[in-house]
Amino acid sequence: MKGEKGRSVEEKYTQWKSLVPVLYDWLANHNLVWPSLSCRWGPQLEQATYKTRQRLYLSEQTDGSVPNTLVIANCEVVKPRVAAAEHISQFNEEARSPFVKKYKTIIHPGEVNRIRELPQNSKIVATHTDSPDVLIWDVEAQPNRHAVLGAADSRPDLILTGHQENAEFALAMCPTEPFVLSGGKDKSVVLWSIQDHISTLAKEQGPTKSPGSTSTSTKHASKGGGGNDNHVEGPSVEARGIYQGHEDTVEDVQFCPSSAQEFCSVGDDSCLILWDARAGSTPAIKVEKAHNADIHCVDWNRHDVNLILTGSADNTIHMFDRRNLSSGSPVHKFVGHSAAVLCVQWSPDKSSVFGSSAEDGILNIWDHEKIGKRQDTTGLKAPNAPPGLFFQHAGHRDKVVDFHWNTSDPWTIVSVSDDCESTNGGGTLQIWRMIDLIYRPVDEVLAELDKFKPHILGCEQN
Repeated sequence: MKGEKGRSVEEKYTQWKSLVPVLYDWLANHNLVWPSLSCRWGPQLEQATYKTRQRLYLSEQTDGSVPNTLVIANCEVVKPRVAAAEHISQFNEEARSPFVKKYKTIIHPGEVNRIRELPQNSKIVATHTDSPDVLIWDVEAQPNRHAVLGAADSRPDLILTGHQENAEFALAMCPTEPFVLSGGKDKSVVLWSIQDHISTLAKEQGPTKSPGSTSTSTKHASKGGGGNDNHVEGPSVEARGIYQGHEDTVEDVQFCPSSAQEFCSVGDDSCLILWDARAGSTPAIKVEKAHNADIHCVDWNRHDVNLILTGSADNTIHMFDRRNLSSGSPVHKFVGHSAAVLCVQWSPDKSSVFGSSAEDGILNIWDHEKIGKRQDTTGLKAPNAPPGLFFQHAGHRDKVVDFHWNTSDPWTIVSVSDDCESTNGGGTLQIWRMIDLIYRPVDEVLAELDKFKPHILGCEQN
């Protein structure tokens, strides 16, 4: 069976590769030496005529022969309608992209399972490792390190404490306040405010103090995982609130985009829980059986705060309306993956569009407004495609563990796959943007194509 599955992935990939010049406006493929379990866009650095330069955060999950790292890279993002089709099609799976250049390395205490950037200050990122603590880093102030065996860990700028057991994946930053949310194996959701510590950090890191150095509140935090025996040191902050209501590991958390007091969580107990910090530490609403298996991911729509997405090991994505959560039923079930869904994320640009990635190596782009509409069966969409699905990115050949829409360039996506099982290699990072003819309004696209009709007919006659 494994061989058969492997063949189908390879076949899909070969077919996808032949269509790249038609489907994409831009595509960069970057082969990674080590797997990365998370990828995030950082701030835009500069704009030029044909491209922009932007920070990119990823990690290196090593085998212990060299330290685990948090990587800050510079990425050149080609602007829409600039790249030529020949350039897009001429990529090599084994090559490293010239568009992605490592800028700084932070030696991380344990492997990096999740990276999240702070909306109020995109130089501040939080990381989860195999420990109960959340680590906060000022990536610009941190010194660049050489990742060699035996090198001491970089020191976090802040350590968030409060979990009783390892908190490995569930991590979110608040859009409206500098709050951090986390979930872990202790079945708890934990909330922190880092407001005071950001301002203290700026004062402390004057000319007399080196980046990452600590104040009197230095502590020895719990031991990181990944075969790393060094204790994490740094100033720490305790939780503002601890929320109990799950009966198994909390896998993902998300803030309501319009409120720092409201958030949601999902876990291995198949529950979706909404919390309101103003109402205490017990669930505001609990959907007991939101899926038929573990729930891996959740996202809250920033344009329509009533809509929440969940992705599960049952291979489906459910869309819930928070005005109708007491029914326990989703507004819609999206069925388009053949393996566990690992990541869901709403588009920052169009309120009805979202992406989902899974262990099947596919990243699907959906538009829930297309469901039930006539145009859902026209255009580039395959006739037997699931309702709402309008684009499939099949450039990865193993599980797509993370992806992130670019808010500075909304249809540009960075995605990363863990390729260890299929290639015994590291990972693959891809930065891509589908051609705009796919997502623009049909009338607009037809009008544009109509302008080229005389040119096409002229070519035929010649």
